[in-house]
Amino acid sequence: MDPKNLRYASSHEWACLDGDICTIGITQFAVEQLTDLVHIELPEPGSRVSKGESFGEIESVKAVSDLYSPVTGEIVSVNSKLADDPAKISDDPYGEGWLIKVKVEPGTNLDHLMTLEEYQKQIESEEH
Repeated sequence: MDPKNLRYASSHEWACLDGDICTIGITQFAVEQLTDLVHIELPEPGSRVSKGESFGEIESVKAVSDLYSPVTGEIVSVNSKLADDPAKISDDPYGEGWLIKVKVEPGTNLDHLMTLEEYQKQIESEEH
């Protein structure tokens, strides 16, 4: 996926809405901050997630971090390949490293999330 077409949460997740399915992952910046990823814990398909609430954890050699959902809905797919190989997230955070797909309510949009330009400004302010 092209990072320019995604929307971003302040907690470093990205989201891409296609119809009523929202694909969610973590950003390249988050991957770089975490460094070596060793484990990821994701929910089961059929679980519900709520906007702003934790849906799992990602663990690196440095820290354990919560993953937050930028949307509310039902998880319809989980990237199960990541359990065996969390490095896929580091290798391709906007493609093979996606985390979950959520079926959202009709009318849901991503207007509450940042554009790439807004997100890059947030990153710059965090780095200083």
